[in-house]
Amino acid sequence: MPGMDWFGDEERREVNEVLETGCLFRYNHDALRQGRWKAREFEAEVRRFTGAPFAHAVSSGSTAVAAAMAASGLGFGDEVIVPPFTYIATIEGVLLGGGLPVFAEVDDNLCLTAESIEKALTPNTKAVMLVHMCGAAADMDAILALCARRNLVLVEDAGQALGAFYKGRSVGLFGVAGAYSFDFFKIATAGEGGVCVTHREDVYHLLHQFSDHGHDHIGDNRGMEQHPILGTNFRLSELHAAVGLVQMRRIDQVRDRKRSAKQALKDRLRAEVPGLGFRPMPDAEGDSGTFLNLFLPDAASASRAAAELGSRGAGVNYWYTNMYHFINQWDHLKNLRSPFKMAIHHLGAPQDYNALELPQSQHSIGRLISLGVRANWTEAQIDELGATLVDVLRKYC
Repeated sequence: MPGMDWFGDEERREVNEVLETGCLFRYNHDALRQGRWKAREFEAEVRRFTGAPFAHAVSSGSTAVAAAMAASGLGFGDEVIVPPFTYIATIEGVLLGGGLPVFAEVDDNLCLTAESIEKALTPNTKAVMLVHMCGAAADMDAILALCARRNLVLVEDAGQALGAFYKGRSVGLFGVAGAYSFDFFKIATAGEGGVCVTHREDVYHLLHQFSDHGHDHIGDNRGMEQHPILGTNFRLSELHAAVGLVQMRRIDQVRDRKRSAKQALKDRLRAEVPGLGFRPMPDAEGDSGTFLNLFLPDAASASRAAAELGSRGAGVNYWYTNMYHFINQWDHLKNLRSPFKMAIHHLGAPQDYNALELPQSQHSIGRLISLGVRANWTEAQIDELGATLVDVLRKYC
């Protein structure tokens, strides 16, 4: 489990410090908490690692996306370009904020491209919700140029890409706001949690206010705080922050180990499996190392290879049929099934989601299998896994 590769006494110690005070709430109660502010320390570690001027922790990666969208001024009726390959939370964040998702193609880099975004633009397009999928960055130079030229708001869902950089800059810091996930399956975990980042102080204030019912967090008397805006409850508890804090302290080492293991497997596969394709990353040096992404000749080969690898204990993700991450399985979205009326029900969808034609995305994701890379693999385990991958993939390439 990626976020749990290293978990032990440090996490327990930080959690126990919170329990000793009895102050599980992240704000106020200064005397009770005895100087212990885990959420603040967690945010500081995220700023250290990413270089973000401002970071605000929330309850999940999903709420981080929603808060980033709200703080970027996106809401009712705004058309937002989104990818068909992402966790469904990205799309839900747009919908629940009142936006209207417009799907554009992804390519073999698994992300939206400037070309695909431009083809999907309409006179009503307001923003791009860019997802840095499977641990590496999109082509930011081209996308930033397009957003500037077309006056588009850029928001980044970097839920799967904490630890990824593009030309020395952390993903999440190219747009108005960015979001990271700290759930159980990410490179660093808080159990549940997320962090919003931004380089703008005004956006930061909107993030922390919106995530706590509009509280301005000025002073030490919560009952007398002002409420500049309406908001909701996306707060992170001190217990979750305590775990995330420790995980962030060691993320440099975790990322380095993942990169090393991934490179060893990649070098072996490139040498021993002719015809196997690899993800073409715009900045390979900025890869977080969390996924080894491989391309088979066609969807049938990828499906069979994934099944055989799974039967041999080398579990991989075959996203094409995954129920969470690719549009083919999102019947609830295509038919807009919701327990309440959303803006999209009132305004109408900007596309017929049941009749979308996304041939490039179907081609790329159909051929893709992804192996989650772990930081605690031994050399022997990497060697054994490499042998299994070679043995299976040769049959299908």
